[in-house]
Amino acid sequence: MPKGVGTAINRFRGALRSVLLGPHVMAFLPALMLGGYWFGGEGLLLYMALLMPAIFAAAGLFSGTGTSWPDDYDGITGLKLRKAAVKRLDAALQSERDTGKSSAALAIRLDDFQSLLRQFGPSATDKILRQTGERLKSALRDGDLVVWLGEASFGVALAPVPRLDLETLIQLSARLQAALAEPFSVDGTRVYATASIGFCSLARANAKSGQDVLVGAETAADAAQANGAGSIRAFTPEINRRAITRAGLAKEASEALANGQITAWFQPQVSTDTGAITGFEALARWEHPERGTVLPADFLDALEDQGLMERLGEVMLYQSLAMLRDWDRDELNIPSVSVNFSTHELRNPKLCEKIRWELDRFDTKPDRLCVEILEDVIADPKDDVVSRNIRALSELGCKIDLDDFGTGHASIASIRRFAVQRIKIDASFVARVDRDHDQQNMVAAVLTMAERLDLDTIAEGVETVGEHAMLAQLGCGHVQGFSVGRPMPAGETQAWIRKHRNKLVEPPRLGRKAS
Repeated sequence: MPKGVGTAINRFRGALRSVLLGPHVMAFLPALMLGGYWFGGEGLLLYMALLMPAIFAAAGLFSGTGTSWPDDYDGITGLKLRKAAVKRLDAALQSERDTGKSSAALAIRLDDFQSLLRQFGPSATDKILRQTGERLKSALRDGDLVVWLGEASFGVALAPVPRLDLETLIQLSARLQAALAEPFSVDGTRVYATASIGFCSLARANAKSGQDVLVGAETAADAAQANGAGSIRAFTPEINRRAITRAGLAKEASEALANGQITAWFQPQVSTDTGAITGFEALARWEHPERGTVLPADFLDALEDQGLMERLGEVMLYQSLAMLRDWDRDELNIPSVSVNFSTHELRNPKLCEKIRWELDRFDTKPDRLCVEILEDVIADPKDDVVSRNIRALSELGCKIDLDDFGTGHASIASIRRFAVQRIKIDASFVARVDRDHDQQNMVAAVLTMAERLDLDTIAEGVETVGEHAMLAQLGCGHVQGFSVGRPMPAGETQAWIRKHRNKLVEPPRLGRKAS
């Protein structure tokens, strides 16, 4: 095609686009179609319906060259995508030698986003994502770029500055976390979320491209989340080596389970009334000979893919009952131990027989075993094997704890049908309960329901003394979380139990009287 003809066509398309996308056309197009039907009937309306797409196609609006449907923005958050951040960081790398200014990338991950999705649904979480993007932009400078990375993750490419050290990036990360700490407003409901952040500077990454810098920040964000919700981590070569070997961890998981590297750790649960220890929850941990403690998030999926969840459950149950026996031998009188049961285990028709055999083997009464079941499990009435197993365990005398209460859709009828004895209030309701009136009202409503149904209650994820005190004031029976004690290996529990009990009976120390 001659150059002049091509230019003329492009000009025509541009003029046509400006006309078709103008506000006057958008305002009168519905009226135009209605008028066509009124004056010309269905025939004219059909003709117009065929003609309008042809006109839009002639304007290039269906070819990807138009401006109405940009492909470099995320449809939910309205933010630019990864490639925009990579381009910005590439430019920063190229100019670093000339200007002496440095830049960095940050990766911000919303913690436990799947739990929010289950609890509030996709429409609400889309709103949370949009608000998150807006808050991040408002907390940064005009020259900083916020992008969408997918999977509840946001990226930031910082505008180059003369001085950008580790302390500055930590302070910036803390400022972004503070911006996200305020509750999100979703259809009149206040929703709290935390964020883990990883960052990577140009110098620390020793990068050759902007992609290297951004991947370094994402790797650091992975390490932050593995350390616990709300953590901040800087990229280091050591973190990178761990990320590279994460795929290898999945391959090693089955062997680790077989050779005893995956064991039960125990987190204490205490009474809000007396402070006494009322039990421990068993949690799986992998003690890797080279990489240290590996959290379940890095190996549970691999075990599930290999069909080893039942075997993991057997290991956890055996070690939990063995721990109860050891506590009894030391005369520590721990009332019970809680063990999580996966859906795979609950679908085993012989589950109740296996548990009865294990209890007899350790000469343990059934009521000292708390069977923790996710709320979504009892909310599904279709699985008859699961239903029969839960009822059989209750009839055997085991206690039934309903885990993550508030995030699923269990009805009161389901709670009664499965003879649930205690509900475990999810950490999302516990967060900031001492400071947020809406959180207090939510927890108070759950506790009132539990009281009317004669159910015991325990709150998980209690991280501060203020949350602990408020839950006690509201009437929650038990608490579990970092404010009480972190998960610990079996060998450390005896010393912790004695230290905790000594603290309870030790009289308060008064200051020395002034002379």
